[in-house]
Parts: sequence; C-alpha cells; structure tokens
Amino acid sequence: MADLRDDLDPGTAVDELGDLPDPFPGKPYEGVTGAEEDADTDLLARAHALLATHPVADGYSGLPWALRRLPWFDLELGESAVDTDVPRMREGHVGALFWALHLPEGLAGDRAVGATLEQLDLVKTVVRAHPEGLRLADAPGPITDVRHSGRVAVLPGPAGAAALGDSLGILRSLHGLGLRALTLSGVSWASEAGLTRFGEEVLREMNRLGVLADLSGASEDTVRRALAVSKAPVVCARSAARALRPHPANLPDDLLAELGAAGGLCMVPLTAEQTGPSVRDVADHLDHVREVAGTQCVGLSGTYDAGAAHPQDLTDASCYPHLAAELLRRGWPEADIALLTWGNVQRVLRGADFTAREAQRRRAPSTMKIAELDG
Repeated sequence: MADLRDDLDPGTAVDELGDLPDPFPGKPYEGVTGAEEDADTDLLARAHALLATHPVADGYSGLPWALRRLPWFDLELGESAVDTDVPRMREGHVGALFWALHLPEGLAGDRAVGATLEQLDLVKTVVRAHPEGLRLADAPGPITDVRHSGRVAVLPGPAGAAALGDSLGILRSLHGLGLRALTLSGVSWASEAGLTRFGEEVLREMNRLGVLADLSGASEDTVRRALAVSKAPVVCARSAARALRPHPANLPDDLLAELGAAGGLCMVPLTAEQTGPSVRDVADHLDHVREVAGTQCVGLSGTYDAGAAHPQDLTDASCYPHLAAELLRRGWPEADIALLTWGNVQRVLRGADFTAREAQRRRAPSTMKIAELDG
C-alpha cells in the first residue's frame, strides 16, 4: 500500500434548527470608524448570528487527499498545512462537510477501488482521532444531532465512479463503509456519450442505497439522462454558472433550470477558477443560480484542500461569514441564506433517504453485470 501512496501523489495545487447556543463562535469583526466600516461591521455581525443558527453544510472538501501527504497533523488544535481544521470550521460556522474521495486521473480497475478504500479508511481514522471536533454522520437526523453536540458532521464522498470497478457489489460495499455520494463521470458507462444501460442500473442501485448522484463534470447527456432516471434528488457538488464563467464543470442556464425543476442542488465552489477572484464574484454566481434554478437549488462547496486557488476573503474554512455578509448586503432574505447554507442539503439528504426506503421495499439488490447490459 505504501507503493500505492507514492504512485498517487496528487501534484500541486430551510431546515430550521431553532435558537441554539452557538458552539462555533466566530471572531469579533475588527472594524474601524466611519459609516461604511460600521455598516460592514453590522453585516458581518448579522452573518455570524445567522450562521450560528443555520451553519454551513459544505459540499466538497479535498481534506482526505491533503492529509495523506502529512506525516503528522492535529485538526482539533489547528493545522496550518491545510485550509481546513476544527478551529477554522468553528470560526466559519461549518456544521457538516462532505469529504471527497476523488482520485487522480488515470486510475482504474483494482487500483481505483483500492485507493478509494484507503481514503475511506483514512477518513474514519481521522474522525476517530478527533472526537471533540468531528463525528461521522450519513443522514439528516444524525447530522443535526452532531451539530447539536458541537461537532462537525463528516460525510464521506463524493467518490469517483472508477471506484466501483464496474461492480454493483462494490458499490454496496462502499455504501456499507459510509460512502454518501458518487460522481457519475470518467467511466465507460458514464461518459461524454451519456449513461449506458449499465450506468442507469448503477443510478437505480444508488437510489436504492441512498447514495447521492454527483453530476459535476459529467457530460450534458449524462446530466439529462440522470435527471430523467433518478428518483432521488441529484447534486452538482462543484458547479457554478457557465453564463458568468465558461468553466467546463459549470452549468449552462438550461441545465440549471432543469436541475432546479427536478429538485436537485447546485453547490457553487469557492474557487477563483470557477467563480472568480473575489467574494463578490462568488455572490454573482449565487445570485445567478438562485434566479435561474430557484432558491432551493443553490448550495455551497468550499472546495478547500483540493488544490484550487480561492477568492480573496474566502481563503479557508473560516471565511463563510464574509460571503454571508455580502449576500445580506445584496438584500438576500435570511431565510434564503439559511436554505443556501443548511436547509437545501438537508432537503436533498432527506429526499435520498426517503427514496431509498421506498426502493428497498420494491427492489432487491441488483445483480446485473456490465457485460449483460452494455456488452
């Protein structure tokens, strides 16, 4: 496994919670005199208060891959070698975080399966080593319970589709180990040509298990077919508005509208490449997605520790209050920000769990093979 680690060097880089005591108090804003500065101070104070009750459910963190390069780390005390640790998540009011299990391009078959299992093991090891700050959770109820306990809920996923090794049995095994989301791209059954018959069977089995389908980076044909086949809400874990920035993972307006109509979730990444170099650029994307797809279709992905550059004032996991303050400045209702940060992710997770319970009553685990459907 040590050789595998060497080979995988990554290269450079609303659901109301009620009035809860804030276990993640943010730092007081160090304002200066002047009317404009006083207004900014007030907005930032309002943002902290809002996020204390409606924390951030962050859709994508590259922390598992970043940590594997470190000989030693302490996320509870604080870790300067990464963008995400418990003190900064508390300062940024992060209540839940998806830990991505994506792999470098080119890994396939047994190596992709093994590397994903290794990352899942690392996630569990890290969470066990930081019991005061982190706790594994895989459903809306437990996520809220973790939040009430003053910890950050960790959800494993999304993983890459190559992690399945074209086997539905491996999908079930990964789900049993905690996998919560899978990205449908980069394999023969979910490619530029769209979902094959086996790809559709994978998606149906994901629905039966309660594994979220992540469509960021998928082809437009795959997105449309997944929206048609999936009985559960889908997510785009790292997608912004292509109308504002022509990145291939960003969504055109027609797909944004279809995603919103299907009850899906577009989680806007806080990266300079996809959204722009400033907090205002990120807010522009959030405005656009909300306008095109609806308030219930927009979420957030910090995309920290994934090798991307981040906009000014959004450089690490402590910075979410700056974004919330910008949205308040633009006139976003607090209820809409609460959906953006927490409520929409809870809705999607509840939808996936409800779909899974219903599907398990009607459908046995699939035993189909790729050769039987795509051969």
